[in-house]
Amino acid sequence: MAKRPKIRIKMIDKIGSGPCHYGHKKGDIFDFDTDRGKMCPMMLHTAFPYIDILRYGGQVPGGETPNKCKFCCPDADVINVFEIEKIEE
Repeated sequence: MAKRPKIRIKMIDKIGSGPCHYGHKKGDIFDFDTDRGKMCPMMLHTAFPYIDILRYGGQVPGGETPNKCKFCCPDADVINVFEIEKIEE
């Protein structure tokens, strides 16, 4: 079985005026496989379909490159913007 590519999640922007309830800040970087306990569950819930698409060979429409895409936190008061990147080893 082929090894799954790594997935990196980075907070790249913040649009909402409210504070992140989980404490995420612009510049935070997470490894999907090893840092799950450090990431907001609502953020992960939103990220998972994109992660699944990228990890298993698909592309997310509108992505900057075939290995990247952006998504927003679902909390309308916070609206953290994250980038997901598939890392080929």
